Amino acid sequence: MPEKLGVLDFYKFARHIPVIDVRSPGEYDTGHIPGAMNIPIFDNEERALVGTAYKQEGREPAVFKGLEIVGYKLRLFAEKARKIAHSNQLLVYCWRGGMRSASMAWLFETAGIKCYLLEGGYKAYRKFGKSQLSKGQKLIILGGYTGSGKTAILQELAIKGEQVLDLEHLANHKGSAFGALGEEKQPTNEQFENLLINEWLSFDLSRPIWIEDESHSIGSNWIPRELFDQMRKAPLIKFDLDKQSRVERLIKEYAGYNPKDLEHGILKISKRLGGQHTKEALEAIHAGNLKKAIEIVLLYYDKTYAFGMQKRTNQDFYTFPMPQYTLEKNAELLIQFAHKIYSPE
Repeated sequence: MPEKLGVLDFYKFARHIPVIDVRSPGEYDTGHIPGAMNIPIFDNEERALVGTAYKQEGREPAVFKGLEIVGYKLRLFAEKARKIAHSNQLLVYCWRGGMRSASMAWLFETAGIKCYLLEGGYKAYRKFGKSQLSKGQKLIILGGYTGSGKTAILQELAIKGEQVLDLEHLANHKGSAFGALGEEKQPTNEQFENLLINEWLSFDLSRPIWIEDESHSIGSNWIPRELFDQMRKAPLIKFDLDKQSRVERLIKEYAGYNPKDLEHGILKISKRLGGQHTKEALEAIHAGNLKKAIEIVLLYYDKTYAFGMQKRTNQDFYTFPMPQYTLEKNAELLIQFAHKIYSPE
């Protein structure tokens, strides 16, 4: 008999036991628990047929329609499950923890595999996970003008054992008009939230959680309101780095990209950059003068960031001068600085 697990226990078990999502491929592609593998009891068309039968004829006809569809596939399901199982165990879920996951878990256990079911299914995972995003009481937001090196510092903080939520990494986007350069395709917004939830559930909420300052959207992905509201209330440490150093950092970051891609990024912000500045930035790219193009683009991004900061009247701000030390040393100083915020003498 499959054992039912709540979301937190299911999450903990998933660190060692493979997870099977038995929903349709379409549901899975829209969003799934990170790391889960798809063994769909119905494909997209079959799911639609069963759903129609349920609406038009009722539960029993829908059940028989489902049995008619899956009958010949049972052996294939069991064989796939046996290959995926670890220590002869599997975690299984469907949308609401109903018939689909219960039926597949029964089949897998008949084939000799110990199964655990997610109580309430994927819907419960999403609801619980999003509710937890509002419970971070020790967020630290890293802000600063474009090119300040916030991402690099976050990565160094993670190396030092700090809890870091790298939203841009999860979204496969750097959060600007040039943010898609060098990145893989962005996840669906639902999957972005799932990746975020999965990271969040690993955190000790009694310890600080470091997050880069972001607008509500990162490319096509949106930060869940539950977390975004907390980010806007949390203390913000603004990096103070001179513009020339920022330009040099951005040159190193973007020098390897195709000029056509850089031009495309400039055109995305052309209305806000202005006709003359857009023309000058494009001409600089054509001439191979990346430094000038970046200086022009920063006119827009610096102005936008400064305006956004002025609107935040309910958030505590701290300025952190970026000394010319190594990345490791600056991260150590930042940790000490943040400690004073939450543990004042």
